Amino acid sequence: MRESAIEKYLVERVKALGGEVRKVRWIGRNGAPDRLAMLPGKTLWVELKAPGEKCRPHQIREHERMRRMGQRVEVVDSFEGVDEVLA
Repeated sequence: MRESAIEKYLVERVKALGGEVRKVRWIGRNGAPDRLAMLPGKTLWVELKAPGEKCRPHQIREHERMRRMGQRVEVVDSFEGVDEVLA
């Protein structure tokens, strides 16, 4: 399964739950998450990966920086993972 299929599923699920998703482009900042998912009462940053693929060290560092600032950052590599983070 490709990362793009998981990304499409994320967008569909968030919209079905009444939320919105934004694809984020980061200028001057490598390693930041791919998508911002906004749901009623919940906002999270989502890093999408192909099944079994891991984050690179610079991504892990950026995700940890964001978490220290109180942001929820999730790494998802499956349809089940999408369902888990949206529950």
